[in-house]
Amino acid sequence: MNKVRKFTDKIPKPFKNKYIITLFLFAFWIVFIDDYNIMEQYKLEKKIEDLESQKSYYMSEIDKDSTKFYHIQNIQEEQERFAREKFLMRKDNEDIFIIREKKDE
Repeated sequence: MNKVRKFTDKIPKPFKNKYIITLFLFAFWIVFIDDYNIMEQYKLEKKIEDLESQKSYYMSEIDKDSTKFYHIQNIQEEQERFAREKFLMRKDNEDIFIIREKKDE
């Protein structure tokens, strides 16, 4: 018992206050133990930033594709160009040469 009394006598008086101890335990709980601690909040913020950047990328891709789709639907020259590029279609009086690059393996 004497050792315990010596130990408690060495603790500064403000740290013996029950309100300060409660405040310290509450802060420790919020920062490290709680489900929504500071580290989790940081990870969630980082994930939100990544998702927002992906959202802006995909929105720009949707805009590009929708304009391309509009042009293909409404402009005859674009329809012919698309058919020639993607489906290797040709007119009656022309020949198509397909050039493929060798893959270095």
